[in-house]
Amino acid sequence: MKKRLKTVLLALLGVLVVIQFFQIDKTNPPYDPAQDIIAQLQPPQRVAELLKNACYDCHSYETKYPWYTYIQPVGWWIENHIEEGSKHLNFSIWGTYTPKRKDRKLEEIAEEVKEGHMPLASYTWVHSEARLTDEQRQSIVTWAEEARRRLGYGPAAGEEPLSGDEKEESHEDEEGH
Repeated sequence: MKKRLKTVLLALLGVLVVIQFFQIDKTNPPYDPAQDIIAQLQPPQRVAELLKNACYDCHSYETKYPWYTYIQPVGWWIENHIEEGSKHLNFSIWGTYTPKRKDRKLEEIAEEVKEGHMPLASYTWVHSEARLTDEQRQSIVTWAEEARRRLGYGPAAGEEPLSGDEKEESHEDEEGH
């Protein structure tokens, strides 16, 4: 039994060593800084800092890869989070979004931050700067809601906001751009 356990542990160690040779690509794509949400919407400095600290690693082309992304399979897991996050919302290409998509994304920012879904708890475990206080969350929510109004997005005056089903349909429509 001990010999079998030793063989299994050595095989596992061998696999862990071999997968270290399969690193993730840590280069950020080039982009036009003029298309970034901060350049486009010019949030207050405090909100811009909160977005940079709590959101940009997964939702922009400005990801800062920490040391533990060099350890597989952790790096693969983080890479997947970054790919999914930036596919859903990418602050670096904000200026390329349609007005309808910008409206929806601002609404989602407010909702996700207000409800505590973003930033992800798994991200805040190791990124203390991304742990938002209630006041900081409210700053982001207020800014996103004000940006929607200032830009003329959202429901027209007197209209009811979209229901959950209507939001989902709207989201599906905009995915095709």
